[in-house]
Amino acid sequence: MGRGRVNRTRNNREIERKFLVKWLPDNLKRSRSFVIEQGYLASESAGRQVRLRKTGRSASLTFKVRRGTHREEREIKLSPKQFAALWPGTTGRRLRKVRYEIPWENVLIELDIYRGRHAGLVVAEVEFPDRASYRRFKAPWWFGREVTGEKRYSNVRLALK
Repeated sequence: MGRGRVNRTRNNREIERKFLVKWLPDNLKRSRSFVIEQGYLASESAGRQVRLRKTGRSASLTFKVRRGTHREEREIKLSPKQFAALWPGTTGRRLRKVRYEIPWENVLIELDIYRGRHAGLVVAEVEFPDRASYRRFKAPWWFGREVTGEKRYSNVRLALK
């Protein structure tokens, strides 16, 4: 970290569900979208991960720990110089995707269309503020099979393959 610079840290707990996508929604092109490049500096089978992510000019380092059905996450914003210094450490553990943010009822759907070796894979994730909204959620008609908890659809697993 740069001298005299304070990086903002974000802490939260994720409660989310993940689905394959059967069809792209009609209004997709009107949704906010951006390219995400991410790579992993470390990943353990117990569920701990250290991830680098770049979205436009914004970059971050995220530490995740799985705790039962939810994950604890700590994120630190990085300068472009800090990101560039760490990025080579992710060689062989990277992925690229285009993310669309789609408002749906009282939640935000993050629809990811993967590029590169995972081209053709389309996944939707929905984060919830609490367990009650998690259980109440009714998926839109264009969602496919739920894959929450299936390791083969986790970003870290996709980056390693």
